[in-house]
Formats: sequence, C-alpha cells, structure tokens
Amino acid sequence: MRLKTSLLKEKHKDLVSCVGWTTADELYSCSDDHQIMKWNPVTSETTRVVKLPDDVYPLDLHWFPRGTGGKKQSQAESFVLTSSDGKFHLISKLGRVEKSVEAHCGAVLAGRWNYEGTALVTAGEDGQVKIWSKSGMLRSTLAQQGAPVYSVSWAPDSDKVLFTSGKQLIIKPLQPNAKVLQWKGHEGLILKTDWNSVNDLILSAGEDCRYKVWDSFGRALFSSQPQQFPITSIAWALHGDFFALGSFNTLRLCDKTGWSYALEKPNTGSIFAISWSIDGTQLAGACGNGQVIFAHVLEQRWEWKNFQITLIKRRTMKVHNVTNDAVDLLEFRDRVIKASLSCGYLVVSTSLQCYVFSTKNWNTPLIFDLKEGTVSLILQAERHFLLVDGGGLYLYSYEGRLISSPKYPGMRTDILNAQTVSLSNDTLAVKDKADEKVIYIFEALSGKPLGDGKPLTHKTEIVEIALDQKGLTSERKIAFIDKNRDLFITSVKRFGKEQKIVKIGTMVQSLAWNDTSNILCGIQDSKFTVWYYPNTVYVDKDLLPKTLYEKDASEFSRSPRIVSFVGNQVTIRRADGSLVHLHISPYPGILHGYGSAARWDDGLRLCRFVKDQTLWACLAAMAVANKDMSTAEIAYAAIGEIDKVQYINSIKDLPSKESRLAHMLLFSGNTQEAETLLLQSGLVYQAIQINIHLYNWERALELAVKHRTHVDTVLAYRQKFLGDFGKKETNQRFLQYAQGLEVDWDKIKAKIEMEIAKERERAAGSAAVRSSVTVQQ
Repeated sequence: MRLKTSLLKEKHKDLVSCVGWTTADELYSCSDDHQIMKWNPVTSETTRVVKLPDDVYPLDLHWFPRGTGGKKQSQAESFVLTSSDGKFHLISKLGRVEKSVEAHCGAVLAGRWNYEGTALVTAGEDGQVKIWSKSGMLRSTLAQQGAPVYSVSWAPDSDKVLFTSGKQLIIKPLQPNAKVLQWKGHEGLILKTDWNSVNDLILSAGEDCRYKVWDSFGRALFSSQPQQFPITSIAWALHGDFFALGSFNTLRLCDKTGWSYALEKPNTGSIFAISWSIDGTQLAGACGNGQVIFAHVLEQRWEWKNFQITLIKRRTMKVHNVTNDAVDLLEFRDRVIKASLSCGYLVVSTSLQCYVFSTKNWNTPLIFDLKEGTVSLILQAERHFLLVDGGGLYLYSYEGRLISSPKYPGMRTDILNAQTVSLSNDTLAVKDKADEKVIYIFEALSGKPLGDGKPLTHKTEIVEIALDQKGLTSERKIAFIDKNRDLFITSVKRFGKEQKIVKIGTMVQSLAWNDTSNILCGIQDSKFTVWYYPNTVYVDKDLLPKTLYEKDASEFSRSPRIVSFVGNQVTIRRADGSLVHLHISPYPGILHGYGSAARWDDGLRLCRFVKDQTLWACLAAMAVANKDMSTAEIAYAAIGEIDKVQYINSIKDLPSKESRLAHMLLFSGNTQEAETLLLQSGLVYQAIQINIHLYNWERALELAVKHRTHVDTVLAYRQKFLGDFGKKETNQRFLQYAQGLEVDWDKIKAKIEMEIAKERERAAGSAAVRSSVTVQQ
C-alpha cells in the first residue's frame, strides 16, 4: 500500500491550520490568512467561501456528523471552528457564522463533535476541557489542567473523552465521580491524539518525535522509533484499518498495528492537521507553506488461492493469476472504495455501484447500484456476501439479488468490522456494541433472529467472533474470544434450553476457521494451535487435547494476526507487517470430508495409512458424534482408550435402539438428553438406572416415585452404596420411603430381568414392523 500525493496550484497566503471533508470530493481549509477555502481534488477547482475577521486565527475545524437523529444527510451542513481569540464559531457550509461563543481564556486549541452530534467538546490553552450542547450552550467543565490541552477525542460510545496534559494522556468519563484513567504517554509534550470508533484504539504523537498506539485501557500496543521531527498531526481512517501522520515535510501511512506502509516527503513544511474522507480512500493535510496536500491510498492488495489483485489506480485493478502468469485489468466508472476476494468471487464497491466478478471470468461482472456509497465492510461466504454501510446490513447473492437486511436494537453499522461480524452460508452473527457481552445471531435467508430469537450472552465482554463455514445449519458453531483472551465455542441453534458455552483455549490473540472444513486455528500465547475437530468438546471432552496440533509461535514475534486460513495454508501477519505462510497437514481436512459423507471405511483406511494419533482421535470423536459405534470402537482402540472401547462394546449389546442412543448421549456427557430420550421411549427403568449408575440418587428416587415403579430398587442400591462406605442414611426423603421396607435382592433382580426382557421383546417387535414395511414397499 502507498500514498499518491498531489498539490493543487492554488494555495493560502499563510500557513493552513485545519482541514475537513464534507463529501469524498469536497474539502474545506482554514488558514492564518483568515480565508476559508473550498477544494475539489477531482476537478482541481478552489473557491473562497468566506473571509474571517482579522483578529480570528483558526486552529481546529470539525464537521457536524452526517447521520444523526435518524436523518441521513448526504453531506455535512455545518462545522465548528475554534480560534485563537478564545471563541468557537458554528459556521454553515455556505460560510455564514451562525454563532460565536466565548469558550476559554486564551486560544481554543481543539473542538470535536461526538458521534451522535449531540455534544461538542473543546480544549483550551487555559487547561480546561468543556462540554457544550449542539446549540453552543455550556453543559459542564469536564477538566481543569495546569497545562494547555492540545488535543481532544471522543470515545466510540461518546461517554468518555480523551485529552492531553503535557506528557500525560487522560481518559475522563462524562459521569461525575467515575474513575479517571491517566498515564504517561510520551517523553515530550503530546501534540495530537485520535480515538477510533471501529477498532477502539488510541493514537498519540508528540514532541519526542514518536507516535504510539494504545488500547482503551491505556496499554501500549506499539511505540515507533524516533522520527526526524516532532509529529504535528495524526488521524485514523474512519474504518480503523490504517492511519496517517504528518510532520515537517513528511507524510506517513501506517497499519493499525503501528508498522509503516509508506513514507512520502513532500516539500510542504509541517503538516498541522490531517483529515480522512468518509470512505477512507483519500486524505488531506494542512501544510505550513499555505498549501493543502491531497493523498490517495493505492496498491491495496487482495489474495486468494492463485489470484493476486492490486489497486493500481483509483479506478483500476490488476488481476494476476500466478499459476499461468495471466494479467487482467479491471476498469471502474468511479473510484474503488472497498473490495473482498474469496470463495471464487471478487466483490468491489465503488462510490455508486457494486461489482461482482467470478474468478472464472473477469470480463462480465454483475453490477448493481448501491443505496449509499460508503460501504465500510464486505464479508463473503460460499453462497452470498454481506455489505455494511451507514444505512444497515445487506446480504446479497452472487447474482446481485438482495436476500435480507437484518436489524437489531440500537444498531450502529459505522463501528462494525471483520472481528465483530461473521458470515456463513446460513447464519450471520453480529457483536452488539451497546452490550459487548451479547452476540446477535440471524438466519441469513430471512434476516430474522435464529432459534427462539434470544441473542447469545456471555459472562464477559467479547472481543472477536467467527462462525464455522461448513456442515449442517443445526450443527453450526460460533467461536469467540473474550476480554480475558479465553477462546470459547458454542452452537448457534438455541431453543429454550441454554446451550453449553465451552472454553477450549486460553491467551488466544487471533483465530480463523478453515474455508473448506470445520477446522479452527488460533495463536495462543507462545503457540500456534490448530483444533482439528473442535466439536470434540461436545462428544468426548477428554479427547480434545489429542485432536490438537501445536507449533512454537516465537517466529511470529509479538501480537501476530491470522489473515486467512484457506485449504491447508494459514497466512499470518507479524507485528512488523511481514506475512508468514504456514502449511498444516491436509489429512484432517480429507477426514472431515469422509465424516460429513459418512464414508467411515474410507476414514479408517486414511488413518491406517497416515498412522497418526491425532487423526485417529479426530476419527473417534467424529464417529461418536455421528453415532457410528463400530468405527468409534476401532479408533478408540488405536489410541489406547481401552475403557472407552469396553463401554462402546457394552452399548452395542443393549437390546433397543433407544437404549443404545441414550448411552451414546451418556458417553458424550449429555445426561439430561439421555434421560429425556429414555422417558419419551417409555423406558422408565432404564432412565432410573442411568441415574443410579451416576449416583444421582435424588433424581433416581424422584423418577421412581413419579412413575410409581422401582422405588425399592433405588432404595436397595442406595443402601448397598452407603453400606460399602460404612455410612448411615441422613437424607430425609430416603428415610421416609425406606420405613417398613425390607430389601429383597432376589425380588429386585427378578424385576430387573423382567424389564430387560420387556425391552428385548419391544425391540424385536419394532424390528419386525420395520422389516414388514420394507417388504410392502
């Protein structure tokens, strides 16, 4: 990625102090020559909007947010301008000063609207930070520092404010008496900060010539090497994927993790302010020599299998097929804003249209118009793709048909990114921003909430989510990382009964599902881990460690991220920006294919050929999940789990299908489901028996009393159990039913044998019915 910079012929007569975009093609600038100018980088036109009074020296400019109060404006209509005379001015787009407010003693160094446009924060030379209403009425003085406050930013949910105080960074909530977070950020005076609403990361830059990236808890994620000059401006692109910083004759483009994509050395003097266009494709800088510098982001790259696509101009993409070295050029009518390449399709959004190309044919794309031109995210699944813009979430088929548009309470699409939204063939999952413990899950085809309509709720804030891509809808799983960096997995189908959320990893920094089989990979602390069959936790939890592949991750350096997991290749981006490709064994993916097609003989042949314990463990779990006893028995024997082989053998000897199924559920730890299945099948004694075997005495007695059968059996086994341990009965319920009851083991054994005989008869009868139906057919 790089920046293509340009300077127009026109310029201000004095230094430019601030700039701000209204639309992607219109920029306003303010200068010490008291002029406010309007620039169009496409047509290279410049217009003088208004001349400010000679005593007004502008310092900061911020446009009123566009999408507020339910009304979507196509462009911003007014802005706040702070100046050196202690005032801020509300100015319309046409240059009319609507209101001037005496705000601070000394210069007003910064002014920022919150994301909803309901409040304005100003910071002054007098060390005060003040909150104002939309109309310019003072609401509160948030802080009083002993030093000038040079920069101020809102938190993503507009409930906190970040500001500078000398070398310190301070986050102060708007609520009085709430805890203030303060830390030393730099060795010199901090000049600029910015807080991104999508990734929740903070930037700071100052006179120590360094720029730094922090999380919202004040933890340092990146600190740059000292630059040549103090950094005078820094700003996030709205989508939070990268940021730009300006210094003397310097403009740098950086990734969100801190490493640098590109460095430009324009002859402009210091760049005092940077503003990104709303689509994140271009930026403008306010320069010390009176010029406004424009820069466009080019050479973004997308890779998938054997295709590499590069944005070489604003409206041109180059497609390179590395297998045969073929090159195609894709031309667009408008500039490219977002693109995504996956699942055999390239989806490109421009400012007005969406293009869908098949990787088999680059000549005839499918084109449809967009409701709103600012697409902020594209996610692809095998059957459809998701577009996220300022208006909502839209699911389209690859034929360009709108499938659904899911909605949820308090939806804010401007802060969604690839970590907080996940898409599969039948499901869409979105992390809620208002309550970060909640994930909304929708049916892709209808856009309605899945299951009983209740969202998935976790006990801790969730950081990243990912849906698996293959298999049946009823078995769809979602993996997520919470704030403690623990990795959990759960099913998305949720009807009434609370589905188990199971922890399968700790200290996980990044995760990704495979595109062709349900294999999960993640970076844990100092290891790269692959969960070859994550569903093992629901089948046989003890087996999970045997289904893992682990590799030392020290070569990836600090805080690496998984970019993609396609086929058996994992792509990881290191902290310095370099890409590392890892290859994992192809055999688990092949085994997943055999398992989903119930080709168990092929699965056994593969495991015998590979002779790998991990593969045998995966086959054992898959066979148990699909109730294939014979395969499970062979696989468990191969990994030396003799006790489980014996249990499976005992299950195979059970007379009825229902009993076998119930004991398989019991094998997987699903006691409640096993009991329910037996009761529904009328096998009351068997339901009582499994509770006796699990020492669930109270439940066993409860079932016996409720169904008026085998109360003496439960009491007999209870007495034997207590006698073995030399204990006396203390449970009042058991004492009550045991009064006057003599345990006769011969009678009990006869009753048990009768129950088993009844079950055999029943099983034989149902088998005869099945065979007669088959003959008739």
